[in-house]
Amino acid sequence: MATSGRRAGLLRFGAALAPLSLLAACGGGGGDPADYPEDNIEIIVPFAAGGPTDTVTRLITEPMAEELGVELVVQNVEGAGGTVAAGQVAEAEADGYTVLMHHIGMSTAPTLYPDLDFAPEEDFKTVGLVTEVPMTVIARKDFEPTTLEELAAYVEENADTVTLANAGIGSASHLCGVLMQQAMGVEVQEVPYDGTGPAMEDLVGGQVDFLCDQTTNTSQQISEGTVKAYAVTTPEPVESLPDLPTAAEAGLPDLEVTVWHGLYVPAETPDEIVEKLTSALQTALQDQGVIDQMADLGTAPVAQDQATPDAHSELLSAEIDKWSEVLSGIQAE
Repeated sequence: MATSGRRAGLLRFGAALAPLSLLAACGGGGGDPADYPEDNIEIIVPFAAGGPTDTVTRLITEPMAEELGVELVVQNVEGAGGTVAAGQVAEAEADGYTVLMHHIGMSTAPTLYPDLDFAPEEDFKTVGLVTEVPMTVIARKDFEPTTLEELAAYVEENADTVTLANAGIGSASHLCGVLMQQAMGVEVQEVPYDGTGPAMEDLVGGQVDFLCDQTTNTSQQISEGTVKAYAVTTPEPVESLPDLPTAAEAGLPDLEVTVWHGLYVPAETPDEIVEKLTSALQTALQDQGVIDQMADLGTAPVAQDQATPDAHSELLSAEIDKWSEVLSGIQAE
């Protein structure tokens, strides 16, 4: 079985580390919050360029930049399920010039990484939610099962040989895979990769059997017919994928998950700066170009009342509690 991009051993932190000075390179220093922003803002993405979180980030940077009057520069800092980037942003200058975009992994990190060097609810201020991306259950094009029910039965009968790809410990595809195995009542051989790209490449190439990942990563492959698609993991069907039933409709009612994304700044960032970032985010999420592009990717901006620090904080807290139970006994090595 091919292993392009696959992690062969322990997660390695050092290679992904970037000096904090680089993160602050676009920063404007500790000026008066009333004058913010006076220089470019850096948005740190904890995953690879071209991946789902990177894609969502780049959709909102231009309209946010127009609102703020400065450039927003995206920097990809990979490593350890997003914890490398998050840890660095937690320690960055609290001046609003270093912003973190993270997904649901912010809520799972405390469970997966017991020696985490930051606390999501204590070391950050939330800016607002951006989008909740549906997940899709897909497989290599020639995989035998044709429905989700058939997939569950096939997996149960062939648990020792079936392979489930993911983009690495703590990734959205890993989390969905955990829930899917729990919903099916079976454990299979998981194959972690260094990112969504290599995982999808091997799935399309037939080296692994199936995958659960975000529509922002799977919609094109589904529409082009290079993979077999079974279901979406949302309570309601996804408009851009009208032929796919929900997991509940297809026989797995316990498989329901979306991957929410949100913006964060270091905890000591002045509220006045956070308010400006929140306002720019809300403006971006009402931009028709952003709405249309998200629709093409099978998702949508959150409602305005969700693109706020309070709504974001409430969800983060609830999700930390939820995933601590779901991931009980599972830790990154």
